[in-house]
Amino acid sequence: MKIEFHGVSKYYKGKAALKDFSATLEPGIYGLLGANGAGKTTLINIFVGILKSDGGRILVDGRDAKELGRDFLRQIGYLPQYPAFYSDFRIWDFLRYICALKEIPRAEGERRAGELLEAVNLSQDADKRIGALSGGMRQRVGIVQALLGGPGILILDEPTAGLDPQERIRFRNLITRFSAGRVVLLATHIVSDVDSIANEVLILKQGVLIRQDTPAKLEESLRGKVWELTVSGDGELARFDAFQISNMHRDAEGLHLRILSEDKPSEEAVPASAGLEDVFLYHFGQPEAVPAKEAT
Repeated sequence: MKIEFHGVSKYYKGKAALKDFSATLEPGIYGLLGANGAGKTTLINIFVGILKSDGGRILVDGRDAKELGRDFLRQIGYLPQYPAFYSDFRIWDFLRYICALKEIPRAEGERRAGELLEAVNLSQDADKRIGALSGGMRQRVGIVQALLGGPGILILDEPTAGLDPQERIRFRNLITRFSAGRVVLLATHIVSDVDSIANEVLILKQGVLIRQDTPAKLEESLRGKVWELTVSGDGELARFDAFQISNMHRDAEGLHLRILSEDKPSEEAVPASAGLEDVFLYHFGQPEAVPAKEAT
């Protein structure tokens, strides 16, 4: 499968929420990384047909997605940023309902739903009402419903919201297992969600795609721009107020600083290898204006 975005744009009151977005996605995991308001949800809503774009085209294997209609939508598993479920449904009943909507045969749906509930550690809670679930449990139900039917395209918008660290690891492992032969687009502002599993990362800033590359190449792009040093105490921190400090920790030796800078920030600073969090801070360290009220 090959998905091509050609100049996709969306405007609200004359302001660009998404501007001339062009990218090509083939089977693999793609992290759509950006600060809140960067345009991630706008892009996703256009892709799944919730919003109409104001320009551009989306091609699926060379055919316009608009012309494919329901045949295209059947290929998509989707978890929105703020999933709303029927609170009176029990988990099992809700998943049976989703299977019916997706036209999944009953026996196949029951089998797959059971496997996925086990994978997200919800088997023992399948008879609970959705309204009684914690936020993290509801999010896991959302992941299960997105995976039902084995979609060829999986769209996840902030999927780990409300998940504890163990559940995040379980989620990443599940998505990696599921991704073979499929296009997975994972939109988030949480770097750790994509750092270890994404084949490529797309960085979206103020509605504009500014980079698309592998995590390793994005990190390599910061060679010579990440520095580490140790200062004796808080009194010396003022020297570095003008710099982006990506991390600091204190021990008996003093304050250990990790700084992003085009130039060496001080004589005692030594170069350090970059991580994806450094890349994120490099591009989003300064507050950015939200381009439109729905550009999330």
